[in-house]
Amino acid sequence: MEDTLTLKVAYAAMYEYMSMLYQQTASEDLGGFLGSMSLLDNGEPADPAAWADWLHAVQKARKGQVVMSLGLKQD
Repeated sequence: MEDTLTLKVAYAAMYEYMSMLYQQTASEDLGGFLGSMSLLDNGEPADPAAWADWLHAVQKARKGQVVMSLGLKQD
């Protein structure tokens, strides 16, 4: 079975996951990143580049260009 998520739902899932990590670690880096990803009253991210970066990551994943193995990095 394959689940399909909208981009906004997937973004919310990523935000929630990172929020849980922040609650566990109190990492200032994660906190700052979550702040930039947070949505304003108009539904847009506080930092518009966060949404653009998210779309770029989704595009790479759709093309199978994401390496999820330790020690390997793909540009």
